[in-house]
Amino acid sequence: MTVTTLPGQVKQAREALLALLRENDPQAAKWVDDIRRARPRKPSVVVVGETNRGKSSLVNALLAKPGLSPVDADVATSAYLVFDDAPEWAAQACYPGQLAPVGIPLDELARWVSVGHELPEGQLPPRYVEVTGPVPILERVSIVDTPGVGGLNSMHGELAMEAAANATALLFVVDASAPFTSGELDFLRKVGDRVETVLFALSKTDQFRGWREVLEADRQLLDEHAPRFARSAFHPVSARMFEMAGRAPNEQAAAMLRERSGVSALQAAMQEELVGRSAMLGEANTLRALATALGEQYAILSAEQRALSSGEDEAEALRARRDKLAAERRSSTRGWQLKLRGEIQRARVDLGHESSRQMRDAQAWFRQQIDAAKRERLHELPQQVDAALQMISQRVSGIMAHRLNRVTEIALADLFSPEELDVIRAQFLRAGGPQVVLRTPDKRPPTPEDKLLVFMGVSGGVGAGKIAALPLAGFALLNPVVLPATIVIGLGAGWWMARTRRHAADKQHMRQWLVESIADARATLDQLVAEQLIEAEQQLSLALDEALARRIEGIEAELKEVDKAIKMDAQERARQLGELNRRLREVGDGRDRAENLLSTMRTVRDQH
Repeated sequence: MTVTTLPGQVKQAREALLALLRENDPQAAKWVDDIRRARPRKPSVVVVGETNRGKSSLVNALLAKPGLSPVDADVATSAYLVFDDAPEWAAQACYPGQLAPVGIPLDELARWVSVGHELPEGQLPPRYVEVTGPVPILERVSIVDTPGVGGLNSMHGELAMEAAANATALLFVVDASAPFTSGELDFLRKVGDRVETVLFALSKTDQFRGWREVLEADRQLLDEHAPRFARSAFHPVSARMFEMAGRAPNEQAAAMLRERSGVSALQAAMQEELVGRSAMLGEANTLRALATALGEQYAILSAEQRALSSGEDEAEALRARRDKLAAERRSSTRGWQLKLRGEIQRARVDLGHESSRQMRDAQAWFRQQIDAAKRERLHELPQQVDAALQMISQRVSGIMAHRLNRVTEIALADLFSPEELDVIRAQFLRAGGPQVVLRTPDKRPPTPEDKLLVFMGVSGGVGAGKIAALPLAGFALLNPVVLPATIVIGLGAGWWMARTRRHAADKQHMRQWLVESIADARATLDQLVAEQLIEAEQQLSLALDEALARRIEGIEAELKEVDKAIKMDAQERARQLGELNRRLREVGDGRDRAENLLSTMRTVRDQH
């Protein structure tokens, strides 16, 4: 007996359910087909690791571009480096939501992204730097090199954790000098419930003969301290050997060095793992769309069945429902609108408490670091404050996205029955909206005297500069496969460091700056959240009113069908009812099949 793999089962189900949907609703089938044909987003891998583990050297090797990302210990990365595909090499400093990108010559990249260099005169530190070029691996996978200052026990480690949670996978770089440190294991324990896929790169294998013993020790430590990743693949690599291949005397020697470096094997594993996973995400999107469309058809067919079976009783029930919804729309008090406003106000209070708590915790943590820091280490703290503020803004905005989804779910459930929601959800999804689009904050021009400048921006994922939109009505919540877009409010305070580094040894000065910076950041975050919630309330209110109008129109159409059924003779009614029951069974079974496959795919994903 042939055992069909899960991808095979998904493909068979998708084809069968699409054919079933075409029989019942060609327009809905076309919508699902469009979703299926749309290319899934390019998978991304976030590279993290302790300082001096060879992380940036490995990124350069993966891109086959030696020296692109700063690698010296004194010039560790202080901003995200986002690598993507383009016909020509280019780089730009990005300030999402605040300032226009600034073009950067590739040979000056270190001045913009490293601790050991001063920024060009008059320039401000970017939230991230985007580097694009004609690299084969970037055609299929984007790569993000995270800040390395401070190691995984610092606030940069927390920021790397947040970044990893938004990526397709995490590439965790350790070196062959010694087994996992306690900081690395602690990071993996924390990230275990946020990141689905982790690949490990054991770097510098050419420099340490005992790397195999270190690899075995690493596996044992994972099994004991981070069992979630105990079966993850390890890839021994040598970025230095890969770079040497570029200087080899002939192609045979170069090929041998590239193979022995392990970099090519890691490139292949990344593409196989991530591109395959991205394809399954695309299939999951199609199955979710099929389940939604078939759920709509089931609700419509159920209404037709009631019309044929119940006659005048069904007509009376529909008229009563229509009148009730029409009264909801006309009412000056609009109870559903008051409930929506109340839920959003509660969300605002909860968000205020959460941002205050996180800001207090950050301030207390950094005060301890200032007190304990040696004079030469104080200059790193402003960058870690910058990382902490961005991390806090990501968390708060993630909570806001979840709460807005929850608010609309409550409001819709209060207005409509589950069967009505099946129809309304499908109608809005096929229409491509409506959406709650949260506007970009007003720009604040920088001034040389402003030492506490706080950048405000809206960015998605790990800071790739994409302005996110929050889908209406909890539809993303109702979709357990495709996660809702996260609205991320980028905050930064690193500019101060570039202007006042010579004064960083003064701890009292640093304490005062810390208090003022966090107070300014908190006020900015509170104001931005309040503005976005006000706009969200207005747009959600309009969207719910539109949902009421659509449902009333739908009830009018159902009443016409009931009137036709009442005038029908018994024999014709029985014939149509039999055909309707057959279609109802097929559509219901198809919807359940899609839901069951989605559940299986989630289970497999969680196990890996």
